[in-house]
Amino acid sequence: MSVRAAVAPIRHEVTVETTPGDAFAAFTDGIGTWWPPEFTWSGQLLERLVIEPRSGGFCYELGSGGMRLDWGRVAAWEPPQRLSFSWQVGPDRVPEVNPARASQVDVRFEAVGLDRTRVILVHDGWERHGDGGEAYREQFDAARAWPRMLEAYCAVVERRGDAPWLGLST
Repeated sequence: MSVRAAVAPIRHEVTVETTPGDAFAAFTDGIGTWWPPEFTWSGQLLERLVIEPRSGGFCYELGSGGMRLDWGRVAAWEPPQRLSFSWQVGPDRVPEVNPARASQVDVRFEAVGLDRTRVILVHDGWERHGDGGEAYREQFDAARAWPRMLEAYCAVVERRGDAPWLGLST
């Protein structure tokens, strides 16, 4: 068995005008309001996105007619500081059932003053996707995938009144 060279992680951060608890809730409970449909299998037929609120929980989408497609597993659920999940979507956009062949997304929520939060996202372990891992990482980065998703996330956090999960954190 050959050992693959590590592929550099993708790292992005944004700062939002809310508490870490609300930022965490918007990222998790509110994922369906900001995750762009073009980053799902269901596209415009997407009915719902879910991150189950526990370590070992599933990350999945429900498409037309309730068809469920899993795209990750929660590795760490530590509200309001951290969420980590596997990225079980292969370079060919096919679900990857083997968790050993999945990359990892780690999201941290750090307080900045009283009502601001720095959200730091690191997507690492691209080499675990196999021979296409490095090219997959480059394709993902070239498409500005995470920056586009984080921009959509920030826009939802800015519209606080439209987000029922905000303001409920302890």
